[in-house]
Amino acid sequence: MPLDLSDESQYDRARLRQWARGRARSAGVDRRDLLRLFAAGAAAGSLGLGAAGSAGAAAEGTAAAAGSPARSGAAVATPPGIVKPLPPELFTVRGTNAETNFASLRGTGPLTPVDRFFVRNHTSTPRIEASGWRLSVWGDALSGGPVEFSYDRLRSLPAVERTLFVECAGNGRSFYATQQGQQVTGTAWTLGAIGVARWRGARLSDVLRRAGVTRAAVDVLPRGLDDEVVTNGVNLGRVRRPLPVSKALDDVILAYEMNGEPLPPDHGGPVRVVVPSWIGISSIKWVGDVEVSAEPLYSPWNTDLYRLFGPGQPPQGSAPLTRQTLKSAFELEAGATLPVHRTRLLTGRSWSGAAPVHRVDVSTDGGARWQRARLHDAPRRGGWVRWSLPWTPRATGPAALLARATDAAGRSQPATAAHNTQGYLFDAVVRHPVTVV
Repeated sequence: MPLDLSDESQYDRARLRQWARGRARSAGVDRRDLLRLFAAGAAAGSLGLGAAGSAGAAAEGTAAAAGSPARSGAAVATPPGIVKPLPPELFTVRGTNAETNFASLRGTGPLTPVDRFFVRNHTSTPRIEASGWRLSVWGDALSGGPVEFSYDRLRSLPAVERTLFVECAGNGRSFYATQQGQQVTGTAWTLGAIGVARWRGARLSDVLRRAGVTRAAVDVLPRGLDDEVVTNGVNLGRVRRPLPVSKALDDVILAYEMNGEPLPPDHGGPVRVVVPSWIGISSIKWVGDVEVSAEPLYSPWNTDLYRLFGPGQPPQGSAPLTRQTLKSAFELEAGATLPVHRTRLLTGRSWSGAAPVHRVDVSTDGGARWQRARLHDAPRRGGWVRWSLPWTPRATGPAALLARATDAAGRSQPATAAHNTQGYLFDAVVRHPVTVV
């Protein structure tokens, strides 16, 4: 039975095998350097991309730079290279990244407002004017030479709009340590490394067809315009990740608007790639060129570098990561104080990378009893559902709130997540602490 290479899991497994046998080309990095990174990753349980950086950008997971500028009248820790304000009521700064504080989403509707959409940067946000932006489409699987698209030319193509979430593969990572007592590496995200937006842009398929894509095409490689990334002494170049041509011609968007406004710098403006249902690393920000190749391509950001290492995993790491997992989050500050005998409407959101969420159960007594929450959105793939449940605390003291989602594929959040040393794919029910007074 032929492989469906539009499925991320099958695609990455196939490319990993081909690359290991010398049948896939390493796009932009010497094969020996990649082999050295793989060997280091297998030995250490981490491939070190969390330590990647460039001049002027801090490493992921490090503290924010001292002396950050004040925002909105208050001193706010601001990482180097993020453009938009990061007020502490909306964000937690994590190295070069900014995590959305989930409580700030209460009452905001199904879309994540741009002012509180999380930021995941490998280096720093470039400032690129739309008037000077160009997209070069090139490669040996085009019928002619390179074709260039200006911003205006891209916007002249038929536009599509899709509401989709983008989520970091490490979202929820911190709970391996705080909830399961297991050591992991990488940015200590809680649950705010996700956002849902209404993306508007041109189909990548329209761009490829106008550039003269041929039947010889195998892989399509978008590349960003942010700084080059250096890790473990190897210059990995600019962030890039290949897609099978079947996926590129299917549902991938070159987005230039986000929630009805021009795409902001921190979120990939003027143009970014949005790849529905694939983990966040595939949705390349600040896209500047696209290679269309007649042979299989490989890059450091193919998901083999996003593999699972540690006890219970194969010695050389698991198969590449696939779609994101199932999660739920309360729109409430951790450690919030709630009055006894007064009804509080608990609200939150749940999502799944594999299938629409169709049920959410909530426990207000640490998991002893569960109640079904009311869903406020129609279950839909690629988005999340908002939910609510009224709760009247009857006793004072500490309490743990839990939310457990079930999706249309029959998956429910487990009590514990399978450990891996890089802290990917956390899917367990999160214990949300509150105090009743």
